[in-house]
Amino acid sequence: MTLALLHTSPLHVPVFEALRDEDHPGLELRHFVDESLLARARELGPEAVADDVRTALSRAAAEGARAVLCTCSTIGAVAEAAACVTGVPVVRGDRPMAAAAVAAGERVVVLATVESTFAPTVGLIEEEARRAGRPVTIRTLLVEGAWDRFAAGDTQACARLVADAADRVADADSIVLAQGSMAPAQHLVRTAVPVLSSPRPGLAAGARAARGARAALAG
Repeated sequence: MTLALLHTSPLHVPVFEALRDEDHPGLELRHFVDESLLARARELGPEAVADDVRTALSRAAAEGARAVLCTCSTIGAVAEAAACVTGVPVVRGDRPMAAAAVAAGERVVVLATVESTFAPTVGLIEEEARRAGRPVTIRTLLVEGAWDRFAAGDTQACARLVADAADRVADADSIVLAQGSMAPAQHLVRTAVPVLSSPRPGLAAGARAARGARAALAG
């Protein structure tokens, strides 16, 4: 059973490999990395890379993937929309996190290291709130300097900046780490507010989609 993952940074690959080894032994992961997708989406908007996202997803399906997990929050909605042309399920990696934030309570604070992530993440949380029939109030907070540290490969410094920002949040029912690259901060925070990240629940959703697709073919 093969799950393809579409990344916009090679630094995500070992993160998801480790999660697979912990939670989903036997699941084959096939990684597709295109850093230019995020760079162009940040500059021109996610729709500017829609054609290239569709091409990447179609390639993953053609190479045998039973499902595809998009791990980039900025292009997640574009990837989901492309599912109809790929022939396999496409999972938006941050959707389970958004659903968990809605379930935790009305007051959600979204932390991000790049501003382009705010609109898709806020939109997703609002969508999940409508689906659940729950009210939601969302605040956003940019973690200055964290993305530069991540892009330079200093993931520990990025995580520390994110954790410090999370610890300064008050009056929230949950804190959403909008990008998968922010997940290591979960282990550094001291706040009592639940801090949510996408890689682990996203991979679980991708694995379920791949199993479901395989079962459907077998049936």
